[in-house]
Amino acid sequence: MLDIENIRKDFKILEQKVHNKPLVYFDNAATTQKPKCVIDKMVDYYNNYNSNIHRAAHHLANIATQEYEKSRTYIKEFINAASTDEIIFTAGTTAGLNLLAFSFTERYIKSGDNVIISEMEHHANIVPWQLACERKGANLRVIPITDSGELKIDELKKMIDGRTKIISITYISNVLGTINDVRRVIEIAHQMDIPVVLDAAQAVAHLEIDVQELDCDFLVFSGHKIYGPTGTGILYGKAKYMNEIPPYQSGGEMIKQVSFEKTTFNELPYKFEPGTPNICGAIVLSEGMKYIKEIGIAAISAYENELLRYAEEKIMQIEGVKIYGTAPDKAGALSFNIQGIHHYDLGVLLDQMGVAIRTGHHCAQPLMKRFGIEGMARASFAFYNTKDEIDYFISSLQRAVKLLK
Repeated sequence: MLDIENIRKDFKILEQKVHNKPLVYFDNAATTQKPKCVIDKMVDYYNNYNSNIHRAAHHLANIATQEYEKSRTYIKEFINAASTDEIIFTAGTTAGLNLLAFSFTERYIKSGDNVIISEMEHHANIVPWQLACERKGANLRVIPITDSGELKIDELKKMIDGRTKIISITYISNVLGTINDVRRVIEIAHQMDIPVVLDAAQAVAHLEIDVQELDCDFLVFSGHKIYGPTGTGILYGKAKYMNEIPPYQSGGEMIKQVSFEKTTFNELPYKFEPGTPNICGAIVLSEGMKYIKEIGIAAISAYENELLRYAEEKIMQIEGVKIYGTAPDKAGALSFNIQGIHHYDLGVLLDQMGVAIRTGHHCAQPLMKRFGIEGMARASFAFYNTKDEIDYFISSLQRAVKLLK
């Protein structure tokens, strides 16, 4: 059992009022709130050892470098990577996917090859591959989904061929909450030596992740989804690929030797970390991970699942509601529409009642097209949320419906 009352004390933002109503924050799939330890660590860096890293011999630089690399080591252990060489600091999931879509295709993809993604992907896992395929003359193939929001794995088997070079899919859908059977996808792909990228932006805060047990080839996530700072993220990549693919960006730090005739590149992981990085963000990123690790990810997952099922049961009592994403294995997100009411109007009225949800296409327009809609409302939960908040959300939603009908 989680001590929710004490946990909530770590998140000062949850104490505030919005429009004179207690804040109910149900937009956690977009970004999570930050515990006191994360904020304190950020202040500590700027107050006590703000300096550039890897480049100087003075005291502050040594401390900053040690803290930066200590964070990398912790993250390596958090996802059980084989080496810190496989942990690349990025600006987030989108940055990691763009890096892969450029560098991997430069090295491995030729005209006539193909890349496979799925129908439920976030734009960050669509557009970079789309651009890469256009640049290389390759084809983008899309795994369809069922009406309940599950991957049609049998269709994946049919679309793989000898020119499939990589598969990139979301671990958990940011819209539907579906937890995809990524192990099965990886198993199928590896039978033909095809590497797999997992977009773990949503999964990292809800599930225990072991990249060696999963045997994924690449995995990306954002710090702000796991109670860390914005503008931070991780790309995990197996060294056998990361050593082979070219750098995505160039400049200082990622070089070994520069002359006007030729440049040689640094070793992993620095080969993919040009310039002055988000030093504070990278240091603080691991602090959010430590926080949830201490609470217990399995306990967090069980509690959040309880909240989700409770909310689904309650919302179905509202006439005209339709839930999108009814797969048996879900996490985090409850997406819905109410017949005859625009999702944006619901969001505006709920905000007036102190309830923060997300409305729109959720950066997944092809998925909206799949369901024949322009957008939907989404309530997404974290372990600091409560059933009392869900009850208030449902009653507020009922009031909004009465006002709008």
